[in-house]
Parts: sequence; C-alpha cells; structure tokens
Amino acid sequence: MERFVYFLKKILFVTGTILAVILMVAAVVICSSIRWMFDTWSNLTMDELVYHLTAPLEGTNGEMIAEYLSVCVAPAILIMLLAVVLFVAWHDKKKRYFVLMGGGMAVSLTVSAVSVHGAWNKLDVGNYVADQGTYSTFIDDNYVDPADVSLKFPERKRNLIYIFLESMETTYADKESGGAFDQNVIPELTRLAQENEDFSGTDPAINGGYAMPGATWTIAAMFSETSGIPLSISIEDNSMDTQDSFFASAITLGDILEQAGYTQSLLIGSDATFGGRRLYFTEHGNFDILDYMYARDTQRIPEDYRVWWGYEDQKLFEFAKERVTELAAGEQPFNLTMLTVDTHFEDGYPCQICRNTYGDDQYSNVMACSSRQVDRFVKWVQQQDFYENTTIVLIGDHPTMDSDFCEDVDGEYVRRVYTSYINSAVGVATDTKRVYTTFDNFPTTLASLGVEIEGERLGLGTNLFSGKQTLTERFGLDYQKRQIGRKSELMERLADLDENKRELLVREGEFADITVGEYDIVTGVIPIEVRDIANIPEGVESVQMAVWTAGDQSDLQWIQMGMQEDGSYLSQINVPSFGYKSGEYRVHVYVVDRTGAQYLVGAVQAYVR
Repeated sequence: MERFVYFLKKILFVTGTILAVILMVAAVVICSSIRWMFDTWSNLTMDELVYHLTAPLEGTNGEMIAEYLSVCVAPAILIMLLAVVLFVAWHDKKKRYFVLMGGGMAVSLTVSAVSVHGAWNKLDVGNYVADQGTYSTFIDDNYVDPADVSLKFPERKRNLIYIFLESMETTYADKESGGAFDQNVIPELTRLAQENEDFSGTDPAINGGYAMPGATWTIAAMFSETSGIPLSISIEDNSMDTQDSFFASAITLGDILEQAGYTQSLLIGSDATFGGRRLYFTEHGNFDILDYMYARDTQRIPEDYRVWWGYEDQKLFEFAKERVTELAAGEQPFNLTMLTVDTHFEDGYPCQICRNTYGDDQYSNVMACSSRQVDRFVKWVQQQDFYENTTIVLIGDHPTMDSDFCEDVDGEYVRRVYTSYINSAVGVATDTKRVYTTFDNFPTTLASLGVEIEGERLGLGTNLFSGKQTLTERFGLDYQKRQIGRKSELMERLADLDENKRELLVREGEFADITVGEYDIVTGVIPIEVRDIANIPEGVESVQMAVWTAGDQSDLQWIQMGMQEDGSYLSQINVPSFGYKSGEYRVHVYVVDRTGAQYLVGAVQAYVR
C-alpha cells in the first residue's frame, strides 16, 4: 500500500510539474502573441484576423515570421528552460517546489485570461461570433432593385473606362493630402483625385469609399462596386468559379450597359477564371475576356511567359491602348474595364520601370510606380479624340492585405478605398464632403455617364453626384457595417449557391475522369491523366490544367495537356518548378471548346511528402 501511495504521489508530482511548465509557456506565448498581433496589424478586425490565420505561410513575409519567432516563441522557450532548471534544482525542497508549481500555474492562468479578455473586447469577438449566425433585414429593407428603376441614357451615350486599382487606398497619400503617411507614395493619383471628383466637397484632403464586409477581396470588390451589394456567400471567398452562375438574378452595371448597346471588355493580367471573374463578367454584360490566357493564346506574350500573377501592369496599359483604340473606332459606345495587379500583397511586384525611390521599401516603390503608370495612361486617353465623350473611373478594389505596410498608421485613422471620377457628364449637387461606401460606385458610375436615375439609388448605393443621403450618412458607418456582416435572406436568394459543387467535381468526376499518378522523386514530376471528358457542347479544342500550392494562387502555373492516341490527355506537374514544395498541390482541369469557351471539368489534389 505504501508503495502504491508513493507511486501515486510520484505521478501527481510529475504531472503537476509538466502541467505547470505547459501553462507558463502557454501564458508567455498567448500574451506575447496578442501584443505582437496588435503591433503588427493596425486597426485589426476579426475579419482581418480570420483572414491572416487561414492564409497560407507561402504568402507571408519571411521577416515577419522571424519577428514572431523572436518576439513570441523565443521568450517562451527561455521561460520553459528556466522553469525546468528551477524545478530540478528545488525538487528536494518541497515548500519552494510547490510554491513555484502552484504560483506558476495561478499566475499563468490569470495573465492568460486577462490577455485573452482584453483581445476579445478589442476585437469585439462576441458580436462577430453572434453575427455569423444572425439574420438582418438591413439589406432586404434598403436594397433597390434596378429592375424597378427607370434609367434614362443621354441621346449620345458616353464611353466608360473603369480601372480597378489593386489594393489602392487614400491612406498612401501624405497626411496633408488626407492620407496617413509622412511622405506621399501616390502623388500622381492624389493629384488626379484632387483635380477631378472624389466627393470631398471643399475639403482639400482626398476622399474615398469604405469597404464593407463582403467587399474586401478582389472579386468581391469588383462585384460590389458594379452591383451595389456585398459578395455574401457561404462558400470559400474565391470559390465562385465552381458555380454555374454568379448571382444570376442580380442586375449589375454590365447588364445595364449591355442592354443599352455597349461593347464591353474585361482586361486583366491574370487568369480571369480565378475567383469567378470570368463567370461574372460573361454572365453579366457579355464582356470580351482579355486576360493572361488570352494574351498568351494570341501571342501578345510568349507561351511560357509568367511573372507575379500573370503579366505585369506595364504590359496591361500597353494592351489597354490597343484595345481602347479598337473600341473607339467602332460605332457602339464601349466599356473597357481593367484590373491592375502589381500592387497585390505581399510587397507587390517591382517591374522593369519601377524606380528605387524608397530604398528597401519595395511596396512603396511598387505603389509609386503604379501611380505613375495610371497617370501616364490617363494623360494618353485625354489626348485622344474619343476622350471628349469618355468618362474615366479610377477606384481601388479594397484596402491592402499586406501584413506590415500600414503598421505605423495611427489607430484613429479610418482607411478608405481610393476614388476618382474623371471627365464626368455631370457635376456634384452639393459641396459637402460625402461619407460613402464602395456600394455607392454602382449608381454613381452610371450618373457619371449622364444616366438619369429615378430616385438616385441602385442596390445599396446612392448616386454621389446627387444630394441624396447615402446609407452610411443615414445610419452611420459602424451600424451599417455590422448589419452588412450579418446574414440576409435576400442575399441568399440572389446568390443561389450550390455549396456541394466543388465536392461533386472531385468525388464523382461528373465531367471528366482525372487520375493523379505517384510522385517520382527522381524526376520530380507527378503525372496527371484526363479521360472521358463529357458535357462539352461544341467539342474539345484543347485541355489545360491550372496548378498551384499557395492559397492565394500566387504561384499558379498553367500547363497544356497533350492528347494521346486513345483520346486521353496527359501532362505532369513539375515539382522542381515549385521549388520542391511539400504538401498539397491543387489542380483544376479546364477544357476549351471550338468556340473558345472555357469549362472547368474537374478538380483534384496531388501531394508531395
């Protein structure tokens, strides 16, 4: 019996020691992580935190990871070693030992609880969690269906050049101009906003729109700015390319302009399929899609050319000059919609014409380069004959997701999306500085083309050229933001999602049978075979696969598949070209039919251990 009691005490002794060390180490990690988190991301919200926690490490700044290890992990290791040394040294001195064990556990639990409670309140986690399952009637009550609104175009319809500027904020201007930086890294864009219309009234500081929930990543921003509603979906943010339709019953800017007889083109330097952009712009407006794949297929770039997300903005603006010249020579009014990409996180892509103005601050150099390129393109358009009847809209898509570019921004500064309307057909009805969101761009863009809008509202947006209150001015930013973040029965009806679409493609091979071979460690390749392609109306012209490992598809590669004698298609993933990354390789297989239409016929995963 005595031996049993002895062993029981020994087990409790060892267990208590291990538990105390774990709690002390956990307390240090929790407290230092929370402090580092708020120091690293200014104005952090739960939406941003969830994004950063779920984003892959491949897109993360290496210096940031090293900083986290030194600030959070290294102290925890030191505390663990110190605790172990003290426990070993005092294991025979029971009083000191139990004071250290009990006190360490109590202090660790208390400090952790206080830190978590403070972060919980600062991030408003309670409301965030509650809102995820709460329905609001805000959207349902305030949505204005364009189908119910009278829209009157001018007799001579104006052309539109709409440029989505990747991650562009008013924040990057200097403080005197309304930004948050000591030095203005976008001086040309600042001047364009000041000299044209950003709805700042008589205030010399530039103004911009707030990005609401459901409008803070690229496809969501493109959708919300042209439909007046958030991309509120119950599937992963960039998974709309798995759907058969993209909010089919919603009426958008593209739909309205198509009905009015406009010729429309979407020009982007990346693959338009990603995130559902191809689906959205073909379904809503019948846009000609001029993306990375188009440039490659038409020999505008070499077949194996790829930088950053596709091709750089330097080429984008040159291609834009060609396209807009072609469109202007036609008899129909045109809408050329563009998306820049060099300023995407993390740190952007410095092209050949980027200057080293800001030394090692690569993102500032890339932002400054983007500002100059946009300005040069606008000046070129202004010199063309068609400019007199053309409106240019420059709008940021969303605030940057770069991990540290805005870390020194004052916590009181509210970041907004860059906005500038150039050569509008109408002027503002009020000198008051407007408070607005990117939803308001939908009716405002139509008004800039001279369209008369009954009631001055479309979607959740208000025509900013009018004197009518925006929803933000009426309800306040915080209230509107919280209501938009909740579920909406109207949005669920408009989305009409098939949440099992991606799983069906993988599990059942509904459109093609895709086989993933074993990874050959000697050659570094993974063979992929595609058989039994079905449901392609106009027959198969070519088959290609998109392969990537990073969650943001920043390392995406397009690989042409070769047809075999038995009618199957074969190709391989070249693992060395991905830097021999281990883990999951995502593969989407696309078929192009004889009309040029593209179909996603299946999705699989390959693994490298």
